[in-house]
Amino acid sequence: MDLDGIAVYVKVVQAGSFSAAARQLGIPNTTVSAKVARLEKRLGVQLIQRTTRKLHVTPAGRAYFERCVRGLEEIETAEAEVTLSAAEPRGLLRITAPGDVAHGLLPPFIRRFLEGYPRTQVELIVANRVVDLLAEGVHLAIRAAALRDSTLVARRFMSYTGGLWASAAYLRKHPAPKSAEELDRHECIAFPRFSGKALRLTDGRGHVEVALKGRLAADDFETLRQFVVQGRGIGMMIDYLAREAGLVPVLPRWSWARGALSFVYPGQRFVPANVRAFIDMALALRDGT
Repeated sequence: MDLDGIAVYVKVVQAGSFSAAARQLGIPNTTVSAKVARLEKRLGVQLIQRTTRKLHVTPAGRAYFERCVRGLEEIETAEAEVTLSAAEPRGLLRITAPGDVAHGLLPPFIRRFLEGYPRTQVELIVANRVVDLLAEGVHLAIRAAALRDSTLVARRFMSYTGGLWASAAYLRKHPAPKSAEELDRHECIAFPRFSGKALRLTDGRGHVEVALKGRLAADDFETLRQFVVQGRGIGMMIDYLAREAGLVPVLPRWSWARGALSFVYPGQRFVPANVRAFIDMALALRDGT
């Protein structure tokens, strides 16, 4: 289908002559005539009867013109909407993140995004699994794991550290340990796989293995954080979750994990405005700008 030829034909009918259409389109009169002739040949129908003085649109040409006008208007509207959506964030943004990120990190970023772009909506999908972004219609993911899908794009968001944290109330009753060896004097809250077992801590130069002893364990960071906030002991925490809850670092030089969160989205030539705006806003907030 030759949309250019159709657009020229519509312009001829609207202008009332080939020469007027040519002037409005900024192309030679012969080009206009040739495009309409090719269109008639393809359709096998005469659309315009030409005389030396006046242009006559045939009944078939009139019916075709009316439908083409509506179609071209729809195309123009669609292009305008697409262009606008590329420039101005609007509509639904579907984000997926694991529970600890969704609960402890994302809410302030999402609030600022909605405040900054009032024509947007956000749907947050909390999932401790790798969501298939394309299959499930998700625009953006926040992940810590390395990319395994070459069709996705990752943009580094922020680094994180897994360390030991406690509440101020707990430390008032139980002075903070000065060394990793002193942890055995404290009630510790760990993941079940580390409870009572060796946990490898490093300060970047060396490492030490300690056994975390305690009566509580939880396999979910949000639940574990609640126990720590309540003053039940020293807990294994991710730094952004711990800081958000006002917890105090214990043995701050030592960590049991280091990594980075990344924004992940489907690779495409034009990144949707919502995705681009959310990432840019989050990075600006991270940097304090």
